[in-house]
Amino acid sequence: MHHHQNLGEAAAALSAIHPPPYESLVMYEPPKPSFIFKIPRVVPHQRSKFETDELFRRLSRESEVRYTGYRERSIDERRMRFVNDCRKGYAELSFVASGTNIQLYFNANHNPYTQEQECDFEKEHGKVHLRSNFIMNGVCVRFRGWLDLERLDGAASLEYDEERALHENAQLLEQVANYNQRMAESKRIYAPHDEVPGRGPVGW
Repeated sequence: MHHHQNLGEAAAALSAIHPPPYESLVMYEPPKPSFIFKIPRVVPHQRSKFETDELFRRLSRESEVRYTGYRERSIDERRMRFVNDCRKGYAELSFVASGTNIQLYFNANHNPYTQEQECDFEKEHGKVHLRSNFIMNGVCVRFRGWLDLERLDGAASLEYDEERALHENAQLLEQVANYNQRMAESKRIYAPHDEVPGRGPVGW
């Protein structure tokens, strides 16, 4: 008798640890989907921001720029590295007046919007002329300027990139529309089942 009692207690203890399958089904609730809204690459009104933002207004005026790479190296080595970087398709520059540092890319492998030569050593002797398209603070812009190959400084400005802005804005609108659609579908699928349209929650 005592032996059977111990078996019963053991079975009850085991059941508490591992409940039967039907009990697990009662406790199970399908997880609701979670949607991640990626941070947009651009702001909704790019041109307005470019024309009114103080930083863009300053950078849109031609001003001094300098090469900022390898500052701890000798001037001869920096000249060599600057030319090599340009030929590889990038350069680290700074707008001196505002202290704005930028990383430029101007080769088709890095920049899909490249249509013309963006790194030109032939246009003017002793200088390199650079142009690069990129997104800065949510606005599509184009860097246009030149640097002296001896001094490693020059002049440049930023322009509003209308063509790329239209492309990025279309992608932004599509992203927002897809997100809203998925949220609406989620609300429809996972709406409380105890509500009847037009009558509110069903009571007991």
